[in-house]
Amino acid sequence: MEAEVGLKLFDRDTRGFKPTDFAKGLLDLAEEMERVAEKFEQKYKELSRPRTIRITAPGSFSEQVMDIFSEFSAKNPDVDFEFIHSIKVLDLASGEADIAIRLTKDEPDQELICRRIRAAKWAMFGSKSYADKFGLPNSETDLKGHHFVTFQNANVPDYLHKWLVERVAPEQVVASYQDTDLMKAAIRSGQGLGLVNLRVAQHDNSLIRCFGDIEEVTRQHLLLISPEAYRRSEVKAFAKFFAPRYAATFKE
Repeated sequence: MEAEVGLKLFDRDTRGFKPTDFAKGLLDLAEEMERVAEKFEQKYKELSRPRTIRITAPGSFSEQVMDIFSEFSAKNPDVDFEFIHSIKVLDLASGEADIAIRLTKDEPDQELICRRIRAAKWAMFGSKSYADKFGLPNSETDLKGHHFVTFQNANVPDYLHKWLVERVAPEQVVASYQDTDLMKAAIRSGQGLGLVNLRVAQHDNSLIRCFGDIEEVTRQHLLLISPEAYRRSEVKAFAKFFAPRYAATFKE
């Protein structure tokens, strides 16, 4: 410190060090510098401490996906998660969530960090009770005489509903639901046939697939992250860990 300030701060003798008048004059400022340094260290630790990662997704996660979260938490016990199950598209840029799992046909906002997972595909499904009564269609041109349930929600594009109503008569649509879980429950109960995401259907043995993929409703399955959240080390580590494992849960 003496070399830095160019002043003699201590007199040295066999009994140790004695502060000079210069040192006494700088003492208050030195103590203030120490207090600021301690506050800086405290604030740095506070800012660098892992914070809760808020994830939004349409619907609930499957058991396989929750296993990925559990595996990450076991390796990173200081990181907590908050799941925001919302079919509404939340604004990541304004901080409504840190990470979003979305199905979309459009290209994402270029300001967001994007991890492309897999193509999200749909097919027509029914239940055993429905098949026993009415049989199942074997193509999208074989829908006449069947009953259907559909999904409509003002917060999301209605491309699934539009695809259906363009191919069947209005009286064939026996029910419309604003919640995908309710629609799937209606399909399982035999109320009608409906379009179900293949990744969701692969974990539900009660659903019977009628025919192949419906390419017109295929969408991108994306993991989106706000730039501010991505600056956090725990968010960046989670995205790197989660994305490939989540993609692996999709059947080819």
